[in-house]
Amino acid sequence: MLKSAVIVKEILVTVVNKIGVLADMSKILSDAKINIEAVAGYGKENSDEAGIMLVTNNNAKAIEVLKRNSYAALSELEVILIELDNKPGALETITAKIATEGVDVRYIYGTACSGGCPAKIILSTTDNKKALALLKS
Repeated sequence: MLKSAVIVKEILVTVVNKIGVLADMSKILSDAKINIEAVAGYGKENSDEAGIMLVTNNNAKAIEVLKRNSYAALSELEVILIELDNKPGALETITAKIATEGVDVRYIYGTACSGGCPAKIILSTTDNKKALALLKS
């Protein structure tokens, strides 16, 4: 069920939570020929801020063009990029494996499609290196 698992960097952008921010960021990255491979976002409670998490095909260039376009609150975080068969039970298999060994999931998001392509899951844990080793064993 697991096709691949690697540690990658995710870009976390803190933005003003307003209509059109994600559309603007998407256009900036698209115009720079940067592909967004996974994305998640959330509003911060009792705040006008939001967080947008991105995994791209070129983080260095993405950070550069976002900064050039006034998105200055950026950081890179280590996460695990997992490709799984897109079928029932695939996610349970990997999450059970790491839970059994005491690794906690901090957050998770993913992409999927029909037609046989793999699901991409972004996973942040309390110990990404241990989780990766467990997934690959």
